[in-house]
Amino acid sequence: MFVLPPPPRYPTQAAYNAAVAAGHATPMIETNNILSHPEDQFLAGEGTYVLKEDLLLATPPPHPSEAPIVNPNPLATTPQPASAGTRVSLFSLGHRAPPPISEKLISTTTLSPSIAEHPNEGRYSNDAKLSSDGEGRGTSMSDGGPSTSITAVSAPAFGDGNTLLVPEKTKDPNKRRKPKNNMTKSNSSFISRVIINESLNKKLSDRPSNGLFAFANVNRAFQWLDMSSSTKADYLTKILFTKAHCLSHDINLTTKSLSHIDIIMGFSTGEIIWWEPMSQRYTRLNKNGVINKTPVSQIRWIPGAENLFLAAHMDGSLVVYDKEKEDATFSSEEEETKPNGEIPTPKVVNHFKEINVLKSVHSKNQKSNPVSIWKLSNQRINAFEFSPDNRHLAVVSEDGTMRIIDYLKEELLGVYNAYYGGFTCVCWSPDGKYVLTGGQDDLITIWCPSETTLIARCQGHQSWVTSVAFDPWRCDERIYRFGSVGEDCRLCLWDFNVGMLHKPKATTNRQRGSVSSRLPALQRAETQGTAGSQLRSNSIVSALEGEEDKVISHPVEPRSRTAILPPVLTKVADKDPLCWIEFTEDAIMTACKTGHIKTWSRPSDSPGQATPR
Repeated sequence: MFVLPPPPRYPTQAAYNAAVAAGHATPMIETNNILSHPEDQFLAGEGTYVLKEDLLLATPPPHPSEAPIVNPNPLATTPQPASAGTRVSLFSLGHRAPPPISEKLISTTTLSPSIAEHPNEGRYSNDAKLSSDGEGRGTSMSDGGPSTSITAVSAPAFGDGNTLLVPEKTKDPNKRRKPKNNMTKSNSSFISRVIINESLNKKLSDRPSNGLFAFANVNRAFQWLDMSSSTKADYLTKILFTKAHCLSHDINLTTKSLSHIDIIMGFSTGEIIWWEPMSQRYTRLNKNGVINKTPVSQIRWIPGAENLFLAAHMDGSLVVYDKEKEDATFSSEEEETKPNGEIPTPKVVNHFKEINVLKSVHSKNQKSNPVSIWKLSNQRINAFEFSPDNRHLAVVSEDGTMRIIDYLKEELLGVYNAYYGGFTCVCWSPDGKYVLTGGQDDLITIWCPSETTLIARCQGHQSWVTSVAFDPWRCDERIYRFGSVGEDCRLCLWDFNVGMLHKPKATTNRQRGSVSSRLPALQRAETQGTAGSQLRSNSIVSALEGEEDKVISHPVEPRSRTAILPPVLTKVADKDPLCWIEFTEDAIMTACKTGHIKTWSRPSDSPGQATPR
């Protein structure tokens, strides 16, 4: 059997010899993306899903400025640069029909009285827009988990009332502002190389208007791909950064058009890039960590905003930036010197009871970034997700908490705790009623924030859950379908109906010294519908003592009183740990940490439609 030799590692022997003689790092060549069509499939209740294609993104070699690691120690405890595997942002320049369930949800969905601001807030608009960030405004696709949602008419804009946040008007209202720097001519040390497809303009003009684009990251590379092309392995644009890894990215579909795309990227260095790929122009924000020096774990455009986006930094902070404002060194408004020269005592905040607002969106000091800063925790924030009503924010952290925040009011509404370890991912249901969290306890938890209730824990993974997403094409008024992927390389599909869940009988004898026996206030709260809420540590217990009228942090519900949901399908979908899942009308898409993007075609008999159950 003849075996092809491995691809060349170095450009030429002469270049290799010259580098070695000069004592420099040896130059390495770039490899190309590889599109393959391996045979694989799995069977679910609705039919057989077939592996359509496997796109392997080329992992770039280390930058020449990086010293090569000889015989790395696998047991070394030195901190490594943050990396997120491969995450993908999908979007279309044309119109794509939303799932059929969207129209039904518009007529049936209402907000909980405990969350709605006024009676009219249950009415929704039929003009929901397509979003890339999974946080309201229609069918959405992102690197953090998609959802099909509807837009609340009465939800005000973020920072509504602060005239300093209104974007400056341009002479031509149909023309969008571009970033100020040309990426192809940049001499920045942050960007190593930009490679543009020679036939980019032809590819853009010849492609179908409703076809899918994708932006994907792997290692220090970032690629713009045409997923509707037969030659999708040929990237439209490829950016190589010097040392920084892109950890999260998002497209603004409020401003997108055939000639303009706004995309933001958050990096392992804490820096942020606003990039417009049509003109190849960019702006670098939080340069050298002037506002926050910690990596950006997730980044999203604020729903409906043209300029504002939210970034989660790994020091436990949420920071709102304006893409068109300059950065300035940030000092907390509460810690600024008083007129008499006295320095006030820093405010001590219990992170389980309130948000530490270091700078409010309603501040009159909006000449430069940041627009707003909220300190949620002393541990890293792993993910966040905007609700379909464009009013609430679900944030999950390494400290094992999920926080529900009214981000328009900058108010903490509830804190829910993991059974064990930290939460890693989060997603809202299409109707905004339920929230999914995946965590280091190998479980997926279904929450109902409007009722402060834990609905069920989902057991099926054998390692950390890395991404969860609802399938809006297979959700109806009775049954919800969602999927998950994890470090165990498994893809799991789940169906749940609250009425069909079997909840174990509550134990009558309480153990001595239990949380419930020590907190009579929480016992009363549990009888009022908060039995599914959770408590994590004694610090939270002390925070709740005396808070009988308003319980924000909820106790951990033991397994003996929690419904357990098994998956309807478990499939080892890759040989490497999976880190991203996405549902489209005709497929399920997954990505792993080494750059494989797999597309699993839906059953041919009923593609993308929920069958009667």
